[in-house]
Amino acid sequence: MALANKINKRWIYIERPQTEVNEQHYKLEQAPIPSPQLGEILVKAQFISVDPYMRIQQSTSNNWEEPHPLNRVQGGGVVGVVIESKDERFQKGDFVNVYSGWQLYATFSANRARKLDPSVAPVSTGIGLLGMPGCTAYFGLMEAGKPKAGETLVVSGAAGAVGSIVTQIGNILGMRVVGIAGSSEKCALLKEELGCHETINYKEHSTTKMMLEALKAAAPNGIDVYFDNTGGWITDAIVQHINVHARLVICGQITQYSGKLDEVELGPRFLHIIFFKRATIQGILFSDFSHRMGEMEAQVSQWLRQGKIQYKETFVEGFQMLPQALNMLFHGNNIGKLVVKIKDNDDEKE
Repeated sequence: MALANKINKRWIYIERPQTEVNEQHYKLEQAPIPSPQLGEILVKAQFISVDPYMRIQQSTSNNWEEPHPLNRVQGGGVVGVVIESKDERFQKGDFVNVYSGWQLYATFSANRARKLDPSVAPVSTGIGLLGMPGCTAYFGLMEAGKPKAGETLVVSGAAGAVGSIVTQIGNILGMRVVGIAGSSEKCALLKEELGCHETINYKEHSTTKMMLEALKAAAPNGIDVYFDNTGGWITDAIVQHINVHARLVICGQITQYSGKLDEVELGPRFLHIIFFKRATIQGILFSDFSHRMGEMEAQVSQWLRQGKIQYKETFVEGFQMLPQALNMLFHGNNIGKLVVKIKDNDDEKE
């Protein structure tokens, strides 16, 4: 690949959002294409991830790590193609998953790159079903949720990147799955394609009381496992309908991400219910399980070959769309994993 007429473009994070994140919080800059050193690979981005955790990292307070530094490339997962390799484990043309952030070209230590197999699934799934969301969904449900056949699993954000995988795994395991999403289109997909037994459109049940009544109808035998991607009034209602020894898996709180990260909006004082039901609440992060990515890949790849699981992706085209794509997550404008697809001319000099 001739690089003489190509340029690296990077989105630099320059300002912490107070409410929603958008393009004003970033600066688009051009830079030379870097050259790999011994033990490194030069990767050109093909697909770039936008994820809700990015908004958490933009908080002014420490969460599971220090806040994302200003005036640096926005971090993020990438599926790219190797342009040049100075490590024998990788060849030009290999597809890899790296955490190189919102830039078109990056040099990366080969030790931190994960080679992808295009014969298993489209390489875009390396930041979706067969990547961070898949790993979070698989181990979050299997290890924190401790699922059992016949139990009732409720998933909020069920049509999103993680939720759409959790619902399918629950169905594979023989659970009764109730998916909560924000449109009739998403609810239809959850029921007709992804194996949900019942669905709830949260926009039609916009208070805790209304949500609780919908939950009682959809899950008449109570809730054994709740996989929480949203928080807010949905979770307030869930807690009032859990069974004895229920497991609440806290994967995300997207209702709190835009403007409520540093001044946390406290929920109801529900610990007495947790006490009565002897339930457990466990938060999970991808980093808890990232070292076990191979286990997830092996099992989920088998389910793919058997036709038991699907991948859902929403593509936004163009490197310049990254900030807008991140904002889309907080308006529910995606089904499955939201991915920015790089166009062939994105790296042309202007």
